[in-house]
Amino acid sequence: MAGRLEGKVALVSGAARGQGRSHAVRLAQEGADIIAFDICRQLDTVPYPMAVSDDLEQTVRLVEDLDRRIIAREADVRDSAAVQALVDEGVSEFGRLDVVCANAGIAGFAENSWTMTEDQWEEMIAVNLTGVWKTVKAAAPAMIEAGNGGSIVITSSTAGVKGMPGTAHYVSAKHGVVGLMRSLANELAPHSIRVNTVHPTGVNTPMIVNDFMAEVLSSSDGSINLQNALPVEMVEPVDISNAIVWLASEEARYVTGVSLPVDAGFLQR
Repeated sequence: MAGRLEGKVALVSGAARGQGRSHAVRLAQEGADIIAFDICRQLDTVPYPMAVSDDLEQTVRLVEDLDRRIIAREADVRDSAAVQALVDEGVSEFGRLDVVCANAGIAGFAENSWTMTEDQWEEMIAVNLTGVWKTVKAAAPAMIEAGNGGSIVITSSTAGVKGMPGTAHYVSAKHGVVGLMRSLANELAPHSIRVNTVHPTGVNTPMIVNDFMAEVLSSSDGSINLQNALPVEMVEPVDISNAIVWLASEEARYVTGVSLPVDAGFLQR
């Protein structure tokens, strides 16, 4: 049986590991060819180890093992020229672009909003909000020109729905992409391009499972927690990927402008 995305091409940012790798592999399992990128180096304000080149190479191997084509490059989501060059290369090679998975993001904490450094604020907003806009800015014209419609899925967070202490920069960025999504959903609807956000709870990835995050959670007063309503500590990356596959498929052909929680009931507590 052909996959739900057979013949489609998907762009995935932050694809070296974690959710991004899972999205690339899951989209490929459904028949899509992949255009992937990740920065693959450490950023100054990120307090946990970020992905490296070997991680992105592993994503390439996993996609190729599924007999799907992939173009993968090291690129900074904040670098418009680099993102545009990758999109142009991918569309030239594969002939189209149908799905955008704007997933690249970072996390961080500060004691509170007023003691957060300007560098912490600016780097977070640049990656998690402006980087999403730059990704869509590079991709949307190619999708429109192809005339096939398509689906853009932006990774927000449960922090894009509610406030959380110590993470004002993250919360602001994740709320911000919801506003961006709503505007894009209206702007791109005439081209049959749908735009939605997904809102995960804690996901079992290196962004959450690391020494820094463990220390933050263990030392907090309980105001920072990942407690879900369903009896699961964290969801798996594939749980988010499955939602993205659905949003990208014909099964969701009239779903646009939606904020979809994949949160094990976190937002209900």
